[in-house]
Amino acid sequence: MPNTKKAPGRKTQTNGANASAMMGNKQLESFFMDALKDIYWAEKHLTKALPKMKKAATTSQLKDAIEEHLGQTQEHVGRLEQVFEMLGKKAQAKKCDAMEGLVKEGESVIEETEDGSMTRDVGIIMSAQKVEHYEIAAYGGLTQLARTMGLEDVAGILHDTLEEEKQADMLLTEIAENNINWEAEQEDEAG
Repeated sequence: MPNTKKAPGRKTQTNGANASAMMGNKQLESFFMDALKDIYWAEKHLTKALPKMKKAATTSQLKDAIEEHLGQTQEHVGRLEQVFEMLGKKAQAKKCDAMEGLVKEGESVIEETEDGSMTRDVGIIMSAQKVEHYEIAAYGGLTQLARTMGLEDVAGILHDTLEEEKQADMLLTEIAENNINWEAEQEDEAG
């Protein structure tokens, strides 16, 4: 009997049904699986990078936003593991060069800005938004591809994560616009 996993808020679909939906274009299926492995690595890598960003942040508002997103990122890892299971595949990570580069860039921003400064928070926000934009692009593409391939339940799960990534990006913008950018500007004038 096929294994039936129910995603939160989604209709139950069997692994067998998902697997049979992927019997179309093998090249496209391979690309889709590689992209899943890529974002899986990226999310797992972020669970290690976000605590460092939180520690380096100055304002409690930014620290709280990073902490909240760390919890979401851990959920995203779990959702991706669920997607792999629904597809009858073992969850595997494939190194994501883009995410590795974005995280390294964020680390450089922290190293190059003054501890406790609003300028550092501006840099952390910009670095975090670059990460969010990468994730939005990845999840947006994966969601549409899953739909094209007839994997509606998978698409639903990926879409849920896509929406959370968009919300995280909007929250970072709001934090930046509500004084951090202005306070950083004042630091420059005072210095």
